[in-house]
Order: sequence, then C-alpha cells, then structure tokens
Amino acid sequence: MKDYKKELEELILTTIKEDASDLHLTVGRYPTIRVAGSLIPLVKKPILSFEDTEGLIFTMLGEERKQNFIQEKELDFSYSFEDKARFRVNTFFQRGFVGASLRLIPTVIKKIEDLNLPGVLKDFASKEQGLFLVVGPIGHGKSTTLASMIDYINHIRSEHILTIEDPVEYFFVQDKSIIDQREVRIDTKSFHRALRSMFREDVNVAMIGEMRDLETISTTITAAETGHLIFSSLHTNNAAQTIDRIIDSFPAEQQNQIRLQLSSALLGVFSQRLIPRVSGGLIPAYELLICTSAVKNLIRERRTHEVDIVIETSAEMGMVSLNQSLANLVRQGDISVENALTYSLNPKDLNGLI
Repeated sequence: MKDYKKELEELILTTIKEDASDLHLTVGRYPTIRVAGSLIPLVKKPILSFEDTEGLIFTMLGEERKQNFIQEKELDFSYSFEDKARFRVNTFFQRGFVGASLRLIPTVIKKIEDLNLPGVLKDFASKEQGLFLVVGPIGHGKSTTLASMIDYINHIRSEHILTIEDPVEYFFVQDKSIIDQREVRIDTKSFHRALRSMFREDVNVAMIGEMRDLETISTTITAAETGHLIFSSLHTNNAAQTIDRIIDSFPAEQQNQIRLQLSSALLGVFSQRLIPRVSGGLIPAYELLICTSAVKNLIRERRTHEVDIVIETSAEMGMVSLNQSLANLVRQGDISVENALTYSLNPKDLNGLI
C-alpha cells in the first residue's frame, strides 16, 4: 500500500521549492504546478491513477471532511503542512473521479510596497468607514492585496478587525489591533450570518472574503454605511462592471435604493491582474477608481457606462486606468508589449499609449 502522506509531502515540498502558486491533482495526468502563470507537469512523478488521486486527497481531508466532501461533491478548505505552508484547497468530482486544486498561501504577509502595489491603497486603509473593493479574475492576487491592507491597519491603528472567509487564508499576527478570523462552516454557518453578528461585536474594520449572494452584498453595504470600514472582493473585470454587478444583484424595485446606498458607502474599486514579468515572476497591473463626487453622481444617475471615461481623465486625482498601468509597465521594461495587449480590456486604445 502506498504511503500517500509521504507522497503528498513530496509534492508540497516541490511546490514550495519551485515557488509555484498552485498544485493540481487530476486523474490521468502528472501532478502539475503553476509557476509564474504557466502550468508545469511534474514528469518525474507517475501519472496519477484514480487510487493515487483519491489517496492524496483523502489524506488532506480526514474522515469528517471526507464524508462531507462525498455528500456535497465539492469542498473548500485550508490545509496546513507542518509550519512550512498553508494551502487553500478545492476538491471536486469530475467524470466520477476526484480532483483537487491547491493554492499556496504565503506564510508572510507582504507589505503593500513589496507587492508593487500603489501607495494610495494605504489611504483607503486609513479611512474610518466605507466600502473598498478589490476585484479581478480568479488567481490574480485579490486575497493577497486585501491581506496586505488589513495588515497595514493592524500595524498602525488600534482597531477591532474581523475577517470572514471561506476558508481562512492568511493568518494575521496581532499587533496594535485585535483580529478575529472566522471561517465559514467552521466558525459560522454563512457569510451573512457572521456579518449580522458583527453589528454586536464592536467591530471597526471587516474583511469579507467574497460577496457571493444578495444577502451578503446587502449587509456589507449597510455595514459600510453604519460606521464600519469594509473590504471585500468580487470576480469582476473592472470598476464599472463591479458597480453594475452589485446593483443588478437586487430585484428591480430595490435597485434605486441600492444605487443611493452604494454611492454613499463606496470609497473605491481596485481591479488587478498579475502579468508575467520579463525578468521572471509576476507583477500587478491595475485600475483604480476613487469614488469622488462626480463618480457618486454617475452611480446615482444610472450612468456607470461613463465611469471608464472618468478614470481615464482623472489621473490628477490619483485614478489609474488599466491601459495606463499596462503602458507604464511596458515603458519601464517590466512586461512585454504582447502580454500588455493580451491582458488589456481595450487593446486598440492601449496601442496608442505604448
């Protein structure tokens, strides 16, 4: 009988050694890691059989989570390997087989500047109340950016900070702030239940891992209106789409009210992409919307289609369009023109900036 615990350890150590972001376990494939955005099969390992994949995954799950996984057919959880690494894991069934994707969570929370993120993020982290959103595709560093902002607050302010996550990713070491971290299904039954409880927990700052449903979105906006500083994320491509997605989540008869609430509560939207760097690794390109009086009016007046123009013409206020960010990275020699065009939402306009 194979020692799946030992085999899993070897795969994890390889993931760490190769500075990979992800490890994939799929029947009929080599174990595969993702390095700087590219998938690399570990060809020195055997191709995974059904028994191998099941053995590796069940080793991580343990008996209780295993039964839950078999019943629900998919499961998100965190997995710690000694004191060397933590992973955010999603296990699932495909064609009747089990599979898993493991995202490596760095043990050290990097500072905003060390992540090549703009210093203006510290300004948003210094606010007393409101809603700040970090958006973008899956796997482009949203959780890392949010963690760096929360940790910045932790080191400069004395606050009660609450995180609600599924699963908990970064572990924060408390400094000036009290930090309570609640994991959905382990510490609370749902995002919106934990959010409702927050109002009775004397919380100053909250980080909501993801606004997944109508009730969570509604409670998050209300919390931002009532004296809390709220951070959260959405899987959207840019600021305008983010605003529309939030509003369109509500029934038509509630949308005017939500427009008013969102225009009042929203501080800004930060959309980011991780781009392959010429010198190796990844570097963020981003769009930043700052919710000025003009932007608030656009939200209230159903003119979110004009948000992109406001961002492009408001550089003096600190706003940055994705194309401007990409063009800057090209001029600095950090990314290639080809990658800039690939990640641009408007390649034609980007050509005019490069």
